[in-house]
Amino acid sequence: MKNTPNLSTTIGKIRLKNPVMPASGVFAFWEDIAKIIDLSRLGALVTKSLRAKPSPGNPPPRVAEIPAGMLASVGIQSIGFDAFVGGELPFLRRYNTPIIVSLAGESVEEFVGMAEKLNSVKGVAGIELNLSCPNVKRFGMHFGRDPTMTREIVSKVRGATDLTLIAKLTPNVTSIPEIAKAAEEGGADALTLINSPLGMAVDVETCRPKLANITGGMSGPAIRPIGVRAVWETSKAVNIPIIGVGGIASTSDALEYIIAGARAVQVGAANFHNPYTMIEIIEGLQDYLTRKGIDDINKLVGCLLTQ
Repeated sequence: MKNTPNLSTTIGKIRLKNPVMPASGVFAFWEDIAKIIDLSRLGALVTKSLRAKPSPGNPPPRVAEIPAGMLASVGIQSIGFDAFVGGELPFLRRYNTPIIVSLAGESVEEFVGMAEKLNSVKGVAGIELNLSCPNVKRFGMHFGRDPTMTREIVSKVRGATDLTLIAKLTPNVTSIPEIAKAAEEGGADALTLINSPLGMAVDVETCRPKLANITGGMSGPAIRPIGVRAVWETSKAVNIPIIGVGGIASTSDALEYIIAGARAVQVGAANFHNPYTMIEIIEGLQDYLTRKGIDDINKLVGCLLTQ
């Protein structure tokens, strides 16, 4: 009888039982999704981006349907750091799955302050720095569009925590590899690519934007080629692991990212119409490796043939 192929992989100091996890922002109410899928089967649990203080986010309408996806401008609605640590985190600790906390600071000091506090919080395995939200006017992408600012934030947070540090970057720049290199130089253990490309939709009957924020982040199958390209380009420029995200809804989608250079993947919008997507991808990866006679998924990372 053949051995079961290995799906486990490593991001920084975090050992994942498989490379599949939710994207930040997908699950705001973990107890609800836990009634549908077994969270212990996932490679990691990535939280909705936390802000230092509670925030209602952007005014509605905040979501609009577009061809092959959706536009969203939630604006990092957040229960706040303290409420998360005291309320949501204890529930997540019930599962034998690494917890990665996404942070969205409005300043370098806020990022550092929240990271320092997480050092003493039981059960947190890593931090994902949201340097790339397209839906917040006062900060968000402002940080992740500037390599100097990216390097500074990552460096200062790196000095404040020993937790695995992941920088989530925006595609809304001239050169993603340049920003990625700055994050690596600042001390990031890994990168998440990509956050949402910026888009816009207009209601032609009213001549008004469909989102109150006017623009929003695109998600869904339409952005997958952008994400795969970003992972491939960036993997040639840095020496740290990449987590691929954007438009993943099937095993084949996840494999595109892995073959292009991602060591793990995050699933976002697909969870809204099929909450079993991540479980199906995990099982699909196992089947793919078995069919191909590959004993370790890490052998697929960056195996893209271009000649």
